[in-house]
Amino acid sequence: MCVMARWEPNARERLRQAALELYGERGFEQTTVAEIAKRAGLTERTFFRYFADKPEVLFDGSDALQIGIVARVAAAPASAAPLAAVASALAATAEFFEGMRDYAVRRQAVIKANSGLLERELIKMAKLASAVALALRDRGVAEPAATLAAEAGIAAFKTAFQRWVSEPEQHDFAALIRQSIDDLRAVAAVR
Repeated sequence: MCVMARWEPNARERLRQAALELYGERGFEQTTVAEIAKRAGLTERTFFRYFADKPEVLFDGSDALQIGIVARVAAAPASAAPLAAVASALAATAEFFEGMRDYAVRRQAVIKANSGLLERELIKMAKLASAVALALRDRGVAEPAATLAAEAGIAAFKTAFQRWVSEPEQHDFAALIRQSIDDLRAVAAVR
């Protein structure tokens, strides 16, 4: 009989790691919440204290990321152009991912292998773009400029993230974000 402690430190992180290990070993669909909890040395009840459902383990932190990006957009200098405010906010959030590259690479492999998870990730990115557009409108940026800057910035962020997790030599996420924004500006240059 397995006796589980009433409280153990780092339950959230242990659940995240256990889920990612099992998703990688067995596949997302074949892994149950009970198995995740058992691997983490916790109960299913504890799992549901931290996560609404099995997929949410992979998206833990997305709300905090959104709050951080929106706060940085709001705090950008009043003179900053919309895309510059977004670019600065996105580059500053690279610290959020500090020390998480290996986890992100494994997480992205799980998401890529499951269409439902890919859909959830797209929804999270759309929600982030909407929040950034709202932050720009709160700064006085009119439509459609607010939405265009937000959507373009998030597209550059996604491009940088994909490079960060797929190119082994790429470790400086902030530099990749800045490079993606520069590439975006070059593509959009009017001649």
